[in-house]
Amino acid sequence: MRHRPRPTIAALALVVAGMLSGCGGAAPAGPPVLTWYINPDSGGQKEIAARCTAAAGGRYTIVTTLLPRSASEQRQQLVRRLAANDSSIDLMSLDPPYIPELAEAGFLAPIPPDMAARVSKDVVRSALEGASWREKLVTVPFWANTQLLWYRKSVAQAAGLDMNKPVTWDQLIAAAQARNTQFAVQGRRDESLTVWINALVASAGGQVITNPNVRNPKEVKLGLASPEAVRGTAVMRAVADAKVGGPALSTSGEDENVASFEAGRAGFMVNWPFVWTKAQSGVKGGTLKAEVPADYGWTLYPRVTADRPSAPPYGGINIGISAFSRNVPAALSASECVTSAQNQAYYFATNGNPAANSKAFDDPAVRQAFPMAPLIRQSLQQAEPRPQTPYYSEVSEGLQRVYHPPGAVDPQTGQRANDLITAVLAKKKLL
Repeated sequence: MRHRPRPTIAALALVVAGMLSGCGGAAPAGPPVLTWYINPDSGGQKEIAARCTAAAGGRYTIVTTLLPRSASEQRQQLVRRLAANDSSIDLMSLDPPYIPELAEAGFLAPIPPDMAARVSKDVVRSALEGASWREKLVTVPFWANTQLLWYRKSVAQAAGLDMNKPVTWDQLIAAAQARNTQFAVQGRRDESLTVWINALVASAGGQVITNPNVRNPKEVKLGLASPEAVRGTAVMRAVADAKVGGPALSTSGEDENVASFEAGRAGFMVNWPFVWTKAQSGVKGGTLKAEVPADYGWTLYPRVTADRPSAPPYGGINIGISAFSRNVPAALSASECVTSAQNQAYYFATNGNPAANSKAFDDPAVRQAFPMAPLIRQSLQQAEPRPQTPYYSEVSEGLQRVYHPPGAVDPQTGQRANDLITAVLAKKKLL
């Protein structure tokens, strides 16, 4: 299947130049109305906007505009507007992998040092790293996500696994084989595959990109052929060869995995915390028996090697301030309100999206809704962001191209991925 190359910022600027010329002009009189472009959720960001509008006491009003559901489509819509200096954007909910691209292009308003110190306080390590670029905080940490190892307690016990101790991928694969159950992983060719690859490489001690701060794409160095990266991604082939990933391994995503786990086909699974909220909703709605989630257990992401802690996936959303906003000071102030520990705790407890601020995990409502909240916080401290680079889109699509299907991964896959992505960044090949 052929894929059209993802448009660059420069190309998008040419396409949209002049399209948004009516978006500028003088700011209207009176308190500013700030437009916050949000990703789809369960209504939490809109509620936070209303709360912060009330707390502002007339200094500003926040309205929300909904972005597409896909992270890549969110990125494309925002880049198109920002490339045309669209002043109608004030705040943006940004997927962390795309932050370096926007920062490098000058699309993000600088965060003053005193504010950066305030909004960085008590933030988990992975979220702080994901909100930064070139050792500076360029966005405000809002919510952070991570994958856990979920397991059926009955299956783990029958397999003789002590889940109070760290477990490895090899142990879990062997246990799944012995108990004739599935180990649900995301093997589909989309962003979830990049998430898996990055977590395996980092857990083995490697890096997808070894010099992320370079400005020239031709100078990007990839570490996918390193012994650590090869050892980590060998897990993909091991899952496939053991036939524990299920018959649809190469097309399975987060939702399909949850369905297998709920139905009992999978005794083990790596996935995000929405697993728990989905189960509770199923019990409440009468579509899932209460004894099913009662059998759920959770622990840290599996290790690649027994002697090295795992590097779980990191995801989430950070708040960016548009450099072209007519109301940057007000937008900066609003972002502090949006990302307060109190609002993060509310968002976690009601919308199921874990907080970036570690203090929010101690909120009683969070602990009641998510009994595994302390583990999520620990996982976020260990988690590693996906490759931070302005060329993330090309890197991610290259990884998906070469490492799919998981059953075809071999010791030479890393070098093939190095070669393809390097050629794409040098404009010698297209994805």
